[in-house]
Amino acid sequence: MTAWHDLPTDIHVHIQPWEMMHPKTFATIRKGREDYPLIERMMKDPAVLVDHLDEVGLGRVGLINYVAPEIMGFTHEVNAWVGNYRDRAPGRVLAFGGVHPPACADVREEMKRVVSDYRLDAIKIHPPHQALSPDAYRDGSCPELAVVYEACQAAKLPIMFHTGTSIFPGARSRLGQALVLDDVAVDFPELRMILAHGGRPLWMEEAFFLARRHPHLYIDVSGMPPKNLLEYFPRLEDIAHKALWGTDWPSPGVKSLAAQLAAFRELPISAAAKDQILRQNALQLFPVNRS
Repeated sequence: MTAWHDLPTDIHVHIQPWEMMHPKTFATIRKGREDYPLIERMMKDPAVLVDHLDEVGLGRVGLINYVAPEIMGFTHEVNAWVGNYRDRAPGRVLAFGGVHPPACADVREEMKRVVSDYRLDAIKIHPPHQALSPDAYRDGSCPELAVVYEACQAAKLPIMFHTGTSIFPGARSRLGQALVLDDVAVDFPELRMILAHGGRPLWMEEAFFLARRHPHLYIDVSGMPPKNLLEYFPRLEDIAHKALWGTDWPSPGVKSLAAQLAAFRELPISAAAKDQILRQNALQLFPVNRS
């Protein structure tokens, strides 16, 4: 039997405190989900999630939480929530939290909590849901973003940035352009960055360019049908060492962890490239503590 730490990591799963969501937001993500009872149990009990991971053959998942009170409803309370959830599922969960400077009284103190108190594994910046460009520190409209980036760079804490569009009510999809993150990577050269969704469906070429240019910048391939990945990224094997497996489950349109994984394994790319994307790259960014 394969040990869980030798199985794939799904870096992008949205088990969150959905009760925080605004009603219209919740209706969007809940619509048509026959598996909602399972998701609801997972939100309450990490053991349910772990059992499901064992069932579908996943070792770890990144639980993507972030702060977007106005558009989504999520407050900074998600940081304590996901840290506690992670601690109840030792080894199997990577806890992603967030910081949204316009909604934070003291960004430096919140970053200290993220790093030292909650000991989160990464944070998520979601420009379309935060209505905030990730380079807003450069024009002075949100200088506190530089505080976030500096703290993450110093702590070697990866930041995932949403790139691409969003269908949620109120989302500002223009802010999901990938190329703007070139400035962040230049200004913070040691910052570990993950471009969620690889810029889909409009900015995949930009994301590909950035992954090739910057040594600490990765993409994840979540939120797009695996069977279409080679249409979006014809040279996926060229960046297999910079790509991370992810599904975006249970976001709209993503029905099953198992089906997504099976479809990816059918792609006509090398076994070595698949292993890098499914397992090895996540192990480099987020090493497993086997003690």
